[in-house]
Amino acid sequence: MPVSHTNPSSPLWLFDLDNTLHDASHSIFPAISANMNVFIARVLGDGVTPATPEAVDAARLLYWKRYGATLLGMIRHHQVRAADFLEETHALGDLQQMIRTERGLKRLLRALPGRKILFTNAPTRYSTDVVRHLGLRRHFSHHVAIEDMHVHGQLRPKPSKLMMRRLLRKYGVSARRAILVEDTLANLRSAKQLGVRTVWITQYLRMSDPIGAAALPKMLKRPAYVDVKVKSLRQLAARLHRLR
Repeated sequence: MPVSHTNPSSPLWLFDLDNTLHDASHSIFPAISANMNVFIARVLGDGVTPATPEAVDAARLLYWKRYGATLLGMIRHHQVRAADFLEETHALGDLQQMIRTERGLKRLLRALPGRKILFTNAPTRYSTDVVRHLGLRRHFSHHVAIEDMHVHGQLRPKPSKLMMRRLLRKYGVSARRAILVEDTLANLRSAKQLGVRTVWITQYLRMSDPIGAAALPKMLKRPAYVDVKVKSLRQLAARLHRLR
């Protein structure tokens, strides 16, 4: 992706993808969730009979709460290869027909000063396809997907603070100069603990992750670790003063 040359004092924007730049809850997350259930049922089964839906749900919820990502639990407890999990769970049909987003997204991103990096726990192939369909590729100087989130040989996706520190060092910015734009509160909380400024996008929160409704916040009140809460990116430019 092209690198933009910006003022050294400009912010570095770290943009999440799913349920931040587009409505993954509409049909993409349900499809990923169904694929994930099939994959986990097979892994947890006895080699002949898949595990029950109850066993699958319990495992997904446990791993999500303990590790922040179902994938990490599958790797640590079931020796699953990350590449296999990501490929099978993100095997979707006509992706372009599944994508929903607000109008004027390119203009909204262009209005924000500073360099922008796509920073997603989704796999490279899927996130690249989504960004291409959204027509946003040129707006991001870099693309950091889950395959890029290894620290000391271990996968450390968001909300890993260790991985966030490494990312900030790699791009040569202090935490204070970075702004994370996300729908997932756990990721915003860990970033804020490092001093990163935080923006919470709420308009697509019907499903905050493929795990489903269990991951939704109980209420939409702005937590203390969120600097700016907006329903839509359309509101963000008008609230930049709150991030200074």
